[in-house]
Amino acid sequence: MNGEPGSSASGSALGEVRSADGTTIGYRQIGTGPAVVLLHGAGQSSANLIRLAHALSGAFTVYVPDRRGRGRSGPYGEFHGLGTEIEDLGAVLDACGARRVFGLSSGAVIAAGAALVRPDISKLALYEPPLTFDGVVHGDWAPDYQRQLAAGKPGAALVTVLKATADRTSPIRWIPRRPLGAALDFAIRRTAGRPAPDGVMSPRELIRTVPYDAQTVNGAAGALERFRALSCEILLLGGSRSARNLTASLDGLSRVLPDARRMVLHGAGHTAPDNSQQPDRVAAELHRFFSG
Repeated sequence: MNGEPGSSASGSALGEVRSADGTTIGYRQIGTGPAVVLLHGAGQSSANLIRLAHALSGAFTVYVPDRRGRGRSGPYGEFHGLGTEIEDLGAVLDACGARRVFGLSSGAVIAAGAALVRPDISKLALYEPPLTFDGVVHGDWAPDYQRQLAAGKPGAALVTVLKATADRTSPIRWIPRRPLGAALDFAIRRTAGRPAPDGVMSPRELIRTVPYDAQTVNGAAGALERFRALSCEILLLGGSRSARNLTASLDGLSRVLPDARRMVLHGAGHTAPDNSQQPDRVAAELHRFFSG
């Protein structure tokens, strides 16, 4: 593990580790104190959680990896879904010694899966993991998304995933597909030749990563009773505005994990931990949980 090769514009140190198959997993590191790993969700990279990392950096050494295929990490290679993602996270945990892990959305699915095979994880915070079980479905939009992407319609593909995952009060749910797709296509074309800041992925690059998240989420489908085997402390986080299937996943986890803490952020949605939303509110809950 190398935390000294450089620094980013955000003031975080940059480093990298090697996953089980040799793929490079890059990360950002900031702060001092016990180690915490933050794992981003779909359509994101480590850059999306940098405000959350800064908010925790006064009490913790925060590591924010780029999941493979993004940022400073290597390509997907022979990707095997959830198993590959767990190996990548494991490489970071082995290197930094973190026993505290936070995951957002598909990142939360990976974090929960890792905790099942890693008893060294002592504190696990999950923000709305899209877990499919007992009629609660996630990721069924993936075939349409891939067809639209293959047809050269990235705007339409984005509309497909946004309508499937948007917060229950979001205008995206009622805006017609065609004009919304056209607007997104225009925005994607307009930014196509514009260089992104160092370490930040463009929307066009992130669009290509979303089907891999769907594969990861679909690979975690199944009865939630398996999570009864978790021996770590658990915090279940979510927003009051989030889609009903995400709320249902948290409800299901609460039933099988009666000792887990449950916290609802009123007025927040699925992407509350993101830089552009309410990361300070999420950080306050994580600080209390990870410090206890």
